[in-house]
Amino acid sequence: MFKKLFFTKPKLKMKKVAIMALSFAITGCNQQEIDTKAEGEKIMQLSREWSAAAATGDVEKTVSYWADDAVLMSEGMPPLEGKKAIRQMVEESFKIPGFRINWQPQRVEVSKSGDMAYIIEDSQVSYPDSTGKSMTQKNKAVSIWRKQADGSWKNVVDISTPLPAQGN
Repeated sequence: MFKKLFFTKPKLKMKKVAIMALSFAITGCNQQEIDTKAEGEKIMQLSREWSAAAATGDVEKTVSYWADDAVLMSEGMPPLEGKKAIRQMVEESFKIPGFRINWQPQRVEVSKSGDMAYIIEDSQVSYPDSTGKSMTQKNKAVSIWRKQADGSWKNVVDISTPLPAQGN
């Protein structure tokens, strides 16, 4: 009887351990799958809405698409870090007579984990030159988006670079 108890208990323990390990493996592999295509479509739509908000000159709505810790990098300017610095730049830009900005998202890529994404965009910025004549600068841009704790997406890095001027 002693032998029976001694040898049976470890087998039961091993069986329980194996069942627990299997259930952990199944649960771990059963994580919710991210629909990266649907998330990408959401972000593309957000980019379009953001461009429309910027076209109206609404500072608060325009700034609301950036995360609090966002970074903005544009040619000829030092990087702007944080929403406060970005808000100041947006306010000053919208005060310039003839200033206009808009962009069109071209493509999006969402990480497999579904928490980060980037968009490649074409943008145009119009403003008066030193003589007061309106000029338009065409840019290529990339914006990096991060999913927030509440499930919303915010822009965290915004980088643009001018395209070469095209001759007439």
